[in-house]
Amino acid sequence: NFGNIDGDTAAAMRYTESRMTYAAQLLMEGLDENAVDFRATYDENDEEPVVMPAGFPHLLVNGATGIAVGMATSVPPHNPAEVIDAARFLIEKPKATTAELMDFVKGPDFPTGGVIVEPYESMHEAYKTGRGSFRMRARWEVEDTGRGTYQIVVTEIPYQVQKSRLLEKLSELIEAKKLPLLEDVRDESAEDVRLVLVPRAKTVEPDVLMESLFKVCDLETRFSLNMNVLHKGAPQVMGLRDVLQAYLEHRREVVVRRAEFRLDKIEKRLHLLDGYLIAYLNIDEVIRIIRTEDEPKPVLMKRFKLTDVQAEAILNLRLRALRKLEEMEIRGEHSKLLEEREQLVQLIGSTRRQWTRVSKELKAAREAFDPDTDLGRRRATFSDVKEVDLAAALEASKPKEPITVVLSRQGWIRGMKGHGLDLDSVKFKDGDEFYLYEEVMTTDKIILMSSDGRAFTLGADRLPGGRGHGEPIRLSIDLEDSVDIVAMFRFDPDRKRVMASSTGYGFVVEEKELESNRKAGKAAVNTGNGHLVCCPVVEGDMIAVVGTNKKMLIFPLSDLPEMARGKGNKVQSYSGKAELADLITFDKRDGLIAMTGGRQRAFPEWKDWKGQRAQAGKVVPKGFPRSGTFTG
Repeated sequence: NFGNIDGDTAAAMRYTESRMTYAAQLLMEGLDENAVDFRATYDENDEEPVVMPAGFPHLLVNGATGIAVGMATSVPPHNPAEVIDAARFLIEKPKATTAELMDFVKGPDFPTGGVIVEPYESMHEAYKTGRGSFRMRARWEVEDTGRGTYQIVVTEIPYQVQKSRLLEKLSELIEAKKLPLLEDVRDESAEDVRLVLVPRAKTVEPDVLMESLFKVCDLETRFSLNMNVLHKGAPQVMGLRDVLQAYLEHRREVVVRRAEFRLDKIEKRLHLLDGYLIAYLNIDEVIRIIRTEDEPKPVLMKRFKLTDVQAEAILNLRLRALRKLEEMEIRGEHSKLLEEREQLVQLIGSTRRQWTRVSKELKAAREAFDPDTDLGRRRATFSDVKEVDLAAALEASKPKEPITVVLSRQGWIRGMKGHGLDLDSVKFKDGDEFYLYEEVMTTDKIILMSSDGRAFTLGADRLPGGRGHGEPIRLSIDLEDSVDIVAMFRFDPDRKRVMASSTGYGFVVEEKELESNRKAGKAAVNTGNGHLVCCPVVEGDMIAVVGTNKKMLIFPLSDLPEMARGKGNKVQSYSGKAELADLITFDKRDGLIAMTGGRQRAFPEWKDWKGQRAQAGKVVPKGFPRSGTFTG
């Protein structure tokens, strides 16, 4: 009926009932003593308190979240004993700093427990300004399952995280192969949370596994702090000290109003008791008047100088109340009320006494929230984040196996086991054919260059297997329909490449500048009105470029700028509809070599085509590949 951690909501109020806890009683204590102002309810058929008397700082203890037009509030719950101790300290030292108050209020305390890993400096700033956030993690432990294996058991999850949704998310990530270190997750919860995480291998470090999970699911969350509160009818963002100070002023006002209410009650009771004592002193005369007078009330008032209230009370006395014992009880009560009245008058007239009373009441409330009790114990604890090189650990945990990445002409990609495969025997869908391949290891990354100059990165271990025809490359990267892949190669951050576009522009780029973790990739080459033609590896100190007009130009690689991205400089000039067809680099000591008919052919006279960058070049030499490119 009251909901649960799996996301089941509470039943409607008409189906629930409750008995007020001590905390609820503290919250409302004084409502019947004029402790706070009342206002009409929405239908004006009844009245409701404008604010609760609140015998403990419930805003901080219970927390609050909500939104309104143009503003929002988010206050995490805190430990009641810590907050009360901080409030009492602020009474003793009104100029206490936020840092001093944080000696008591260490941070939030969530009913679901967990571990707070927010640095102290960040929490101090949040409590000082009233704005910030707190980083929370699930609590976990390692269980030995024998033979060198283990499993991780999560016993507490972050506040307001639904266990069922957390399990769904982990299952989806495992199914999508996005958790390479996690084999399985099971829910073995009964009354307490117990989520079992099974590592993929016993060599996986528990800290590394958990760090990988913290980054992708709600085993780690943030709870925002935005103490935007209504103070004296106006919204205001307050820090920890201001909130406690406002609460203490409220409690002092409650103490005074309750004292005034009690004083008024005492005054009225003393007034009656004074009348009773007059009656007892003149009991015989009072009885005579009552027996003989038709209207004894005005006679009593005139004879003994009584008020209407006193005379009425005397007339309502029962005969048995006229005994001596009753008179003694009245005198005793009268004496006690006089003493209490004196104390209340002193309390109302002394600010110091008022603060003392507030502190004593808070101390009494704290006894129910003592840290040694189940109600007051701290549930959330604090810890530093253990530094883990997650990227290196994930790389090290991957199985290193040789695969051949094959891309078809229609854009279907797959990773086939092994190197040196007979690619002629690879089958494709009807109407499709072989296009590109690259031999890599499963620990490698693949760079794909598109015709519009964008670079995409794929993990070789995440490619579909060699069975079947693979899957469309557009499922892994955001590639527009009018754009094609022009190059595919293994990522090597220590290499450089030459980017060349059809418009005849190019530049040198380090491969590490091409890496991107985004599905949309990253813009690497500004192709202008053209397209990316090629991006060969830098393997020498000279560049050879050929256009579709069958003219070739050779110049030093150093003439091209090295850039992270952009358009580059003019490589070769063209006239008419001619454009760049191909570009390679070579070492001048080895000379220019091109592929012709599947064989390498050297061009020892290459120096005859050497010129200045951006020249038109000369017609290609005899024996140059008929395809008009260096690769034949």
